[in-house]
Order: sequence, then structure tokens, then C-alpha cells
Amino acid sequence: MLFLAACAGQSDENAVSFMVFGDIAELEAYENLVAAFTAEHPDINIQLRHIPSQSEYRRRLATDFSGGAPPDVMLLNYRRFATFADQGGLEPLGGYLAESDIIQESDFFAPTIESFYLEGQLWCIPQNISSLVVYYNKDLFDAANLPYPTNDWTRADFLTAARALTMDVDGDGRTDQYGVGLAPKLFRLAPFIWQNGGKLVDNLDKPTRLMLDSPEALAAFQWFTDLQVKEKVAPDAVMESAESSESRFLNGRLAMYFNSRRGVPTYRTITTFDWDVAPLPNGERPSGILHSDGYCMAANTRNKEAAWTFIEFANSIEGQTLVAASGRTVPSLTAVANSPAFLDPTQPPANSRVYIDTIPQLGRVPIMTTWVGIEETAGEEIERAFYGQISVEEAAETAVTLTQPFFNRANKP
Repeated sequence: MLFLAACAGQSDENAVSFMVFGDIAELEAYENLVAAFTAEHPDINIQLRHIPSQSEYRRRLATDFSGGAPPDVMLLNYRRFATFADQGGLEPLGGYLAESDIIQESDFFAPTIESFYLEGQLWCIPQNISSLVVYYNKDLFDAANLPYPTNDWTRADFLTAARALTMDVDGDGRTDQYGVGLAPKLFRLAPFIWQNGGKLVDNLDKPTRLMLDSPEALAAFQWFTDLQVKEKVAPDAVMESAESSESRFLNGRLAMYFNSRRGVPTYRTITTFDWDVAPLPNGERPSGILHSDGYCMAANTRNKEAAWTFIEFANSIEGQTLVAASGRTVPSLTAVANSPAFLDPTQPPANSRVYIDTIPQLGRVPIMTTWVGIEETAGEEIERAFYGQISVEEAAETAVTLTQPFFNRANKP
């Protein structure tokens, strides 16, 4: 872990700890943000705490909250903040935003600000509004004489490309270039269920069960799983364990990789091939899935005004412009998202507007206190099906059964 302090000479009363995760390129964006804030607010000492691994970041946050010593300001995904808010760990931020002269709720894309509401209160201020997209290696498409993905391509188009781009390059009888890399998780499967006209849960606002066993969901689940089990266009469990799909993409041995915007700073370090992004291939209807992180404040923060001043700055036009320059985010402020800070034609991806144009198609998962457990439990069954260990039907039935206690707990009066 890296600890960085700005203007360390200030008193502890004006110290605000700020914890983030991400690779070195992402860290640089937050260092720039803290430096700009310090230049305007030299009386507030922002202590930047960086943890590279996202999974370790989550573990550390859980430990810090349970120990009563969380960071004052942290980034939380909209899927995860409800647990901390329900346990009294977060400070509601709606009142602060209502009194701000710098930012207003109407400045943000509606889907992202709405995703941080729980029980009528706004808990965090969204930093970004990303979506799941397909990153693709243009050089591999060129070598295979394939057209690049379009903004209205279909699943059939996608599968045709994936098959053509999966090959034994060196003739040793083993696949060493794959067409597709995607994580077998509920969060990756969800948009394909929606594309089929299905539901992830029975009621988005008051969910009582997972709908993975519905006909529409099962059909999407089967298509998703067939990419590995039947089509063999994605690495199997052994190959994925040997080298992750993201590493294969970076090394030029994987043609299409599913990820959100946060991979862009790393992908901009690629020098051996050209790449771009495309929306998810369409099913019966276009659909994507919301990715959004928010700046949240711990309830036990000693200097709440100082912490809010930093959150407010981070989500101002100046603050979001700084972080957007790194490529890390699709800004949640409409003004910044539509500015050259984000739509920079000199920086890849060239098709950055796809993140903005698909916002009306974005679905989201429920905002509930036990969603993390639901997602992780269902994800284990989805992974088993994706790697051919059980059938889709068995995985769906088991996932629905094992996640039911989480729904029951969330709906207790």
C-alpha cells in the first residue's frame, strides 16, 4: 500500500484520508486530483492511500469499517455501498449536495446519481458512468480480413468474428489466440439476459428472488456459456488460470475483451497494436449494464466539512476533467463527458462516444444491502457452468436456491 500526504505540515484536525484502488496509471490521476485540490485548499491535508488490487481494496475496507477506522473518503461501487450505509458506516450526502454552489444533482447523468440512493437518501456522489464494452484488437481483425465491430452489430456478427479470430497460430495443435475474453460473473451475464427481454430479479426496486431460471435468462445463460463450452472461442479454466484474458489482450493474443472504462489507462500503454471499443453485440434489443463508482464519506469522519469540500471538488468540472484526462472514467457530469477532456481524438479509444451514446440502454442491478452476497454466490455457479463443470440449468437452479436467504434477509421488516 502506498501512503501519500499533501502538505503534511497541517494539523491533524484538517487531515482527510482518501483511499483508492487501481494500477499506476489510475494512481497518477488521483495524485493529480489531490495536488490540484491542495493548491486551492492548502489548509486541508488530503492523505491519499492507494491499494493496487481491487479485491484487496474491498477486504481492507471491510476490515477498516468493522474496526471502526475507515478512511474518511473512499470510492465505492453502487453495488456495494448499501451494506456500509445500512450498518451506519456512511454519511448521507444529499444535504451537502443540496447546499453546494459548485455542483447540483441535475449536473449528473440521471442513471448514475439515482444508483446511489437508498431508502430515499443520497449516500455517495458518482464519479463516473461507465458501461460494459468490447475492447478489440484492430490488427487481429485486419489480419483476418474481418470488418471492425459496428455500433449496431449483432450476436451473430460477434460470434462470426470470435470464431475466425480463435486459432492455432503456430501449428502445434493447441489454441494460442482466442477470440473472446470475459469473466463468468453475474454482472457480465446480466445485460445479455436483458437483451433477451428477461429480468435479473423479479422486481428491481423490491427484489425477492433471482430470475436466473426464467426461459429468457436460461437462453442468455446458455449463449454466454456456449462461448467457452461449445464454441471454444474463450479460454477454458486451465488456460485462464495460466494467463488471464486481460493479460492475453495486452499481449496481442486475444482479439476481444469485455471490460468497463477503467481498463483504458492500462490499454493506452499498448504500443504493439491498435485497439478500439464497441458496444455489446445486440440480442433481441440493445442493452448494457451500468458501472459507477461514487465518492463516499465515512460517518465517523472528524472533519466532515473538509471531507465534503474534497468530494465536491473531485466532482466539480475541474476535478472530473483531471481524472478524465487519465482515461480512467466516463465522467458522471454531462458537461465533462461531452468535452474534449473525455472525447479526446488524439487518445484511444477513438470510439469513446459509445460510452455516452449507450447510456439510455443501461440497466442496473438492485440497490440492496445483501446484493454483494447474491452476486458472489450466483457467480460461483455461473463460473462452474461456463467452464463445463455443470449444466446451465443446474447452475441456474442452484444459484436461485442459494441466493434466496440473501433476499429474505434484505426484506426482513
